[in-house]
Amino acid sequence: MGFFADFIAVLKKRELVFIESRKETDEVYSFLFEKGKDLTWNPGQYGLFSITHKNVKKATRPFSLASAPVEDVVRITTVIRDNPSEFKQALLELTPGMKVKMSGPLGAFSLRDNSPSLLIAGGIGITPFRSILKQIEAEGNKGGKQIHLLYIDSGKSYVFKDELDRAANNASISVTYLDSRDDLHQETNKFIGLHKNNGKYLIAGSKSFVDSTTTYLKNNEVSKQNIMKDSFFGY
Repeated sequence: MGFFADFIAVLKKRELVFIESRKETDEVYSFLFEKGKDLTWNPGQYGLFSITHKNVKKATRPFSLASAPVEDVVRITTVIRDNPSEFKQALLELTPGMKVKMSGPLGAFSLRDNSPSLLIAGGIGITPFRSILKQIEAEGNKGGKQIHLLYIDSGKSYVFKDELDRAANNASISVTYLDSRDDLHQETNKFIGLHKNNGKYLIAGSKSFVDSTTTYLKNNEVSKQNIMKDSFFGY
């Protein structure tokens, strides 16, 4: 999607009906909404979600669409700790039938071609990759592209682990769970060594994680043209 397409997508707002929330781990919650007939997206994209049932400062926030287009719900997943922000408190107060507004889908964070691809998720940065892998699981891996997911979580909670493991039943998809930067660098080096000239790299997580991982890749002679980034901001 180019700038103009994103601009048009921002202008198009739709109401989504809340279905339910799910507690994924001690600090991670998913919120599920009815999809609606005309809504679709590219796996990896995000939406701008707006709280409408109460007055909230900064009532609109971006969230990756953690559900795949083939699923019949819109899912967003986020970390909610003690003393949450007004926005996240408002999410927790949603009851079935209530509505939020969504603009989008937006962004170009997605698999582009059949090049071998390394997906690098830091913590809650797993959300766009769930969408990508669930879509591939449903459609099959067209072209047989090699996809390797590195999922680093220092707390070892690994949101969506069961689903990711099922996706990895596909012979061309593999998932490695990590809990340290040293291990992440070691696994990244293996991929770079195997796919020096044609590998693609997608990184999602906190801005500091994305920035440091991007720097590591560039320092190891990975071209910036082969790196896609999705930085998450806390709120």
